[in-house]
Amino acid sequence: MDVNLTGFLPALLPVALSPGASFTLAMNSALAGGRSGLVRTLVGTALGIYTHALLIGLGVTAVLVASPAMFGVLKVAGTLYLLWLGVQLIRSGLKADAKDFSGGEGAITLKSAWLANVLNPKAIVFYLTVVSQFAGRQGDITDYLVLASVHIVVMVAWLIVVSYLLIFSASKADPVKIKKTVNIAGGALLIIFSILAAFH
Repeated sequence: MDVNLTGFLPALLPVALSPGASFTLAMNSALAGGRSGLVRTLVGTALGIYTHALLIGLGVTAVLVASPAMFGVLKVAGTLYLLWLGVQLIRSGLKADAKDFSGGEGAITLKSAWLANVLNPKAIVFYLTVVSQFAGRQGDITDYLVLASVHIVVMVAWLIVVSYLLIFSASKADPVKIKKTVNIAGGALLIIFSILAAFH
């Protein structure tokens, strides 16, 4: 194993800490489903990151990106999926009363969090162009899994802190109003992310 963790962390932090699809989904899940909702999203996103590590370690990602047609299909699929998730969050946010937010389910499932990460073209390109630089000379699956694990630890720690700050804020104000606002704003952000992904 010959990974460059010292160089990887500075390259990772701006990506892991910046608001994006995973951040938006985690905030929604924390408010709509509490701890269990947040855990579902974090586990789904972590599995997505490990999926990218496995695919690039096996050489699948390089083949995919090398084919404009195949990458184009994936890009369209990712764009449409983020768009669909955004609409789902907005619909959830438009629900009328408190009972609609009870039950701890929310709009985001483990599977949807996984798909949102796996189908994200930016995540694919990040692992191919950035992560691969720190995987050592061999760049085998083990190296990529180690780097993915570091990515997951940083991401999970950050999202837990922000999510619990949001939950605390909601408990001190009108929780239903805050949940509606976060869902609608989060849905709008996912729609924006999907549009940006389509043109990059």
